[in-house]
Amino acid sequence: MQALIVSEIEAARERLGEVRRQVNRVYIGDSSSVDMMLVALLARGHVLLEGVPGIAKTTLVKAFAVTLGSSIRRVQFTPDLLPADITGTYVLSPKDGTFSLRAGPIFANVLLADEINRAPAKTQSALLEAMQERQVTIEGDRFELPDPFFVLATQNPIDLEGTYPLPEAQIDRFLVRVHMGYPSERDEVMMLRSHGIAAPEPFVVLSGPDVLQLQSIAARVHVEDDIYEYAVALSAFTRNHPKVILGSSPRASLGLLRAAKSQAVLQGRPFVTPEDIRFVAPSVLSHRLILVPELENDSRARGLLVEEALAKVSYRRAVRPV
Repeated sequence: MQALIVSEIEAARERLGEVRRQVNRVYIGDSSSVDMMLVALLARGHVLLEGVPGIAKTTLVKAFAVTLGSSIRRVQFTPDLLPADITGTYVLSPKDGTFSLRAGPIFANVLLADEINRAPAKTQSALLEAMQERQVTIEGDRFELPDPFFVLATQNPIDLEGTYPLPEAQIDRFLVRVHMGYPSERDEVMMLRSHGIAAPEPFVVLSGPDVLQLQSIAARVHVEDDIYEYAVALSAFTRNHPKVILGSSPRASLGLLRAAKSQAVLQGRPFVTPEDIRFVAPSVLSHRLILVPELENDSRARGLLVEEALAKVSYRRAVRPV
């Protein structure tokens, strides 16, 4: 069984590497953003990309979605968007006098939620049930969403005019939040050179069944008891910190383990190491923390607190009886 999963992981790593290469044909920027999106995909999680306008957030998510070879729908969030515009609604057919469901864009494998914080909280919350339960309820009727179901959302910083902060309950449903800063000078020069030239189209690398198979492989990655204890210790540190009002929840601890398993697959390993936990912790934990009022608007405070947790919480390998 061990040899089987090693061979499966090596094959998975090669296919995921091809996804990365195809995305990088279109997207010019830090490749770590692509890696965290792959982590979320394998862990059956959702991604929130945050950054100022004009740094190719939408270009990145569109290129990534194309490589998955699944059904894709895009929603441009605006202040007048209604929940039914996302989930769908029943409409009356004048011909026969019956109601039929007009499915919204959420009935897709990949939902691109562009500028999600441009819509008010009521519309943003239309995604809550879908992101957590993989289902929607319309007029009391429950509908299953396609599998896999993956939300790629972008958001601009909340201090820009005309934006609304996401509710904490919804932020907690995103497995990772990826902060995208300005590109390096070298990357920006490459952007200028390529402007006006037809961008290459990324090739389809995976299919829906392929994604499900890769997610199954990631779920079977081995985790030692010490790693479980390390993940819980990191979450506990955030709960007891004097600068934190609300620390990482048990859902955050679960997300940390799922993301670490995915990172192990990307590294070609059938087991999780402490380095996997440390690599994914900033993206998994920081956006879930609610800090004291004086730090609420400090965009770097959450990241610094997670860095403090990683520095002060040590990984201890227990001595097992022979």
